[in-house]
Parts: sequence; structure tokens; C-alpha cells
Amino acid sequence: MEQAKRVIALGFFDGVHLGHAALLRRVAERAEELGAVPAAVTFDGHPENVISGQVRVPLINSPADRGGLMERLYGIREVITAHFDRAMMRMDWRDFVTEYLVREHGAVHLVAGHDFRFGYRGEGTPQRLQSLCGELGLGCDIVPRVELDGVTVSSTHIRALIAQGEMEEAVRFLGHPHILSGPVVHGAELGRTLGTPTANLALPEGVLSPAFGVYACKVILPDGAERPAVANVGVRPTVSDANTVSVEPWILDFDGGLYGQTIRLEFYKQLRPERKFASVEELRAAILENAAQTRAYFTEIKR
Repeated sequence: MEQAKRVIALGFFDGVHLGHAALLRRVAERAEELGAVPAAVTFDGHPENVISGQVRVPLINSPADRGGLMERLYGIREVITAHFDRAMMRMDWRDFVTEYLVREHGAVHLVAGHDFRFGYRGEGTPQRLQSLCGELGLGCDIVPRVELDGVTVSSTHIRALIAQGEMEEAVRFLGHPHILSGPVVHGAELGRTLGTPTANLALPEGVLSPAFGVYACKVILPDGAERPAVANVGVRPTVSDANTVSVEPWILDFDGGLYGQTIRLEFYKQLRPERKFASVEELRAAILENAAQTRAYFTEIKR
């Protein structure tokens, strides 16, 4: 069977932000011109973590969420998630192009950012990539940096914003709400006794936790329906001493069981930092106020 032709975007794509959007849109354009499949190559783990042997760079998104964003927002039909291990780390940059991208994945055109480095010791540069593509008869686009208000759009900047709870600013640089998805797991079920039942998510290993606090969110249910939600991220100091980080959205206007099913949580705005209340009654009053704020927020942004 003849291998499909692919136009491939190259990068890690953590967050799938506005800078990545420029690459992915170019891929879609070139793929249509060439009658090829629009694709992207990413890695399952951050290269810096593999090189250092420890988690130095927490991820904005899990690999699954990263791929979902590229497909939903930018029409990427295939997300190729390469396993980044020691062998991949030591691969010569030329071999990465000729063996991995061209021979294994049928690349006919490559798109990379201005600062993309790849191959052993990062010896593959955008300039070398363009030169090699010329020798091989491949098309190649190098996309310049993208700035917003004079600031370069980067995953590093967005990580800092999310970690500080500056979610609205993070959303501006992402070009979409920050997302976290996963199966609903059993919790302490305190919310149910308060009349604010939550659908608890486990924070995926290696994924950045937003600043502890309460957020105005939307939840995308398994059937694709959207609902507003109030989500607490943190250690629940009013009711627990466990110091375990949890993500607990109270889905408004929803009554149903979700245990074991996968939902997507979209973060829009931090409403307040997490704090310890004097009583559960005071906590409940704050949650109800946050629910009203969430409804008002989504009513306002629809205008």
C-alpha cells in the first residue's frame, strides 16, 4: 500500500498556544495545496525532563489533551506522538528528518518555528532544516515568532501565568481556554452533603497544577454538552489535612452520574485563591457566591 503524503508541523506544542497556531494553520494550508494529510509530530515527555532525569518542566497539557486541541482547533488530522527516550535524544538531526519524518511518516513538507532545535545536542536548527529539505526535494516553512502586546508567545510564559493563577491572561496567550481532562474519580463526597456535588478529577502525573484557588470553568460532558462549572484546585484546607492536590468542578445545571467517564474542564478565570474557612457553612456560602459569579461571567462574555 502506498504511504500517505504528510505535511508535518514540528515542535513540542505544549499548551497549543498562539505561536503554535501559526505553524498549524500553515500546515493545513500546505496540506490542502499538496493533497496531503495535515499532521504534527510531538513527544510524549518533555525533552528537558528526559535529559535531566527529573521533572524540571511540568506540562501545560497531557499528550492526549495536546493532540485533541490540535485536531479540534486547527484541523490537524494526525498527531504523531513520538516516544522521547535516550535513543531519540541521541538521534542525529539528519536521521530524524530522513529516517523518521520522511521514510516512516511520508513527509513531503515540514513546518517549524523560528527557534525549533532537534536532534543530538540540538544540532538541528531551522536553517539546517531548510537546507536539508532543499537537498531532499521537500518543502519547508520556518514560521517567525508570534508576539502579543510586545511579549513573545511561549509555553514558558504561559506556564508562569497558570502557576500564578493569572488564567485570563493565560487564555489570551493560548488563544483558547486552558484545559484539563480525565476520568471522574471518587472523592470524599463532601460536596454532595453541602448541596454542591463535584466531579473529581485526578491531576495527571507531570501536568502543571494551576494556582490553588476557585475558577470559573466550563465542563464538556461525554456527550459533548457544555455546562458552566465552579472548580476548586488545591488541598481543601477547610475539610482536609491530607495535602493531596485535587481538581473538583461543581457542574452547574447538571444532575447525573459521571464516575469513570472522561470529561474536559476548560479554565477561564480565577475567582479567588484557595483559603481555609472557619466552618463548612462559611465554605458553602463562598461556593454559592462563586457559582453566581461564574454564571455572571459567562453571561457577560457572551455579549
